Formats: sequence, C-alpha cells, structure tokens
Amino acid sequence: MGQTRLVLASASPRRRDLLAQLKIVFEVDAADVDESPRAGEAGTVYVERLAREKAAVVARRHPGALVLAADTSVIVDEVILGKPSSAAEAKQMLARLSGRSHQVKTGIAVAGHSPAAQVVTTRVTFRTLNPAEIAWYVQSGEPLDKAGAYAIQGIGGFCVASIEGSHSNVVGLPLVETLALLLDAGITLPWGGSR
Repeated sequence: MGQTRLVLASASPRRRDLLAQLKIVFEVDAADVDESPRAGEAGTVYVERLAREKAAVVARRHPGALVLAADTSVIVDEVILGKPSSAAEAKQMLARLSGRSHQVKTGIAVAGHSPAAQVVTTRVTFRTLNPAEIAWYVQSGEPLDKAGAYAIQGIGGFCVASIEGSHSNVVGLPLVETLALLLDAGITLPWGGSR
C-alpha cells in the first residue's frame, strides 16, 4: 500500500512553511468558503466549523486523499477578530489588543477516510502600544492580511509580551496537535512515525 496523499486546504504561506520545515510531503489546494461568523457563534465553534468546511470542500476534489485544513482567529471580549479590511481597522484592532491578553484559536480538521477536528487555544498578552507604534506597524503592511492584525513570527513579535500555550498555533498551525491528527489518520511522518 502506498503513502496516502496529503492535501493542505490553505493558501497560507505560514501553514505551508510549518509543514514543509518538518519535511512533510503535501500538495496545496486552497478552499474557498464563506468565512463570515454566524450570529452569536462562539470563537471555538467558528474556527472548528470553518476548518471542517474547508477540509470537506477540498476533499471532494481529491478522492482518496487526506485533506488538512485550518482556520485561525483572534478572540478578545468574546469578539472574533479576523483579518482587517483596512489600515484604519488594523489600528483599531491593535489598540484593542494593546496592554491586555487575548486568545488565539485555531481549528484544525482532516477529511478523507478518517475525518477528525480539534481546536487549540493559546493565550497571548500584548505589551502596551502607543499610537505611534501602532501607526508604524500598520504602515509596514504586515497586519493587513493577519487575523487580529499582527504576525507573531514577523515584525508583530514586538507587540507580544508573553504567550501561554502553542507558539505555532499563533503562527497559524498548532504542530503538536496537527501531527497527532495526521498520525491518527494514517499519514506516515518523515521520521517513520505512524500509528
């Protein structure tokens, strides 16, 4: 029996990089789904639903393959902060996160012969940012395509005072939990790990 094909249902370069650095062989086929939160939808439910939907959409295009999908959101005051639609919105998000803690939640899902999903939560605490720092960071352009308007692995690392939990989760793919899902689904890892 040959190796199961793995398809990553994401256009995120960060997710691709995280998997690639582990020498995991995969293809990319990004899912296009409506990412609007439903009325009253909690962050945990939202990210798991989107991950499952993305995995299911791409699995239909790749019969016999295992599909991995993920969705990451920043949650503060029970509000889901997605990607900002403008520089002004990015500034508002960063000001809201300044000097306090928030949650980063990533839903991960696999679809194919062994469907499963999980949500991983990391607590992130920002240092207090002044308006000039926020404006400078937004002007860099980095916040404009990031959930919560920052990238911990990029320039935005200067905003983060501390984290509790998975660092790779904040980047966009919690590696420990993702590897466990892939093993449970029958993927053989580069170092020979399988279940």
